[in-house]
Amino acid sequence: MTAISEQPFPFSDLALARRLERAEARSNAEIVEATARLFPNSGARWIEVAGAYAMFDGVSSPCTQTFGLGLFQKVTSADMQRIEEFFQERRAPVFHEVSPLADMDLLGLLNGRGYEPFEFTSVMFSLIGIPLAGSRSEKFQVRLIQDDEQGLWGRTAARGWEASGELADFMAAIGRIHAATPSAFAFLAELEGRPIATGAMNICDGVALLAGASTVPEARGLGAQLALLDSRLRYAAERGCGLAIMGAQPGSASQRNAERNGFRIAYTRIKWRRAQRAP
Repeated sequence: MTAISEQPFPFSDLALARRLERAEARSNAEIVEATARLFPNSGARWIEVAGAYAMFDGVSSPCTQTFGLGLFQKVTSADMQRIEEFFQERRAPVFHEVSPLADMDLLGLLNGRGYEPFEFTSVMFSLIGIPLAGSRSEKFQVRLIQDDEQGLWGRTAARGWEASGELADFMAAIGRIHAATPSAFAFLAELEGRPIATGAMNICDGVALLAGASTVPEARGLGAQLALLDSRLRYAAERGCGLAIMGAQPGSASQRNAERNGFRIAYTRIKWRRAQRAP
């Protein structure tokens, strides 16, 4: 990697949360727009309500939720009603992924409207320019995919998520969508000419959003994801990015690997859904 950055780490405050959440929201909005262009009958669309982005990218897509709720403006009951109707009209579940730096009144609003928390995500960030702890292995070739490799990238990514069912299907299709998204870049790691791992990145206002990490089962533990992380951060640095963001399940191997390589936890985000009431 490049030389160690002399910039101090920013505080995990409201300003940082707004920057990270907006970068993720705008990146996902571009994916939704690309889906709408490629698949006009998908109904993919996003709207902004009270500073939050509400997105529909298909009923089972991980993009179908809100981003930044309560971070940019106070959310009213009328705002929540509009958001809920947006998803309900599309027969999609209503999910809100909420930062702990959001307006505290939002918690009462969510509880009062019958929501329950069901998932946690460690939102992690790093200054680009800090070298990775592990040395990049020369046994891997990491590169951007070519225009005719969208299907190859999707199949490789799906193999890494094949146990998850619907998410594997999403990963299989996302290669073509990434190619149609201006801010998105898809990377492939190969071992002896064989594709074994994938990684993706969106760049928005100097922030690199890292996602799409997947390794085929038989190649796990060899260091492919470290090589992909290194290559993506180098690519982002060349394009003037100063900050990287990624999400991980708390306590997971992904979180540990990220922390070993200069990432810090900005905050833990909570995902909310409408509680299912007994009949």
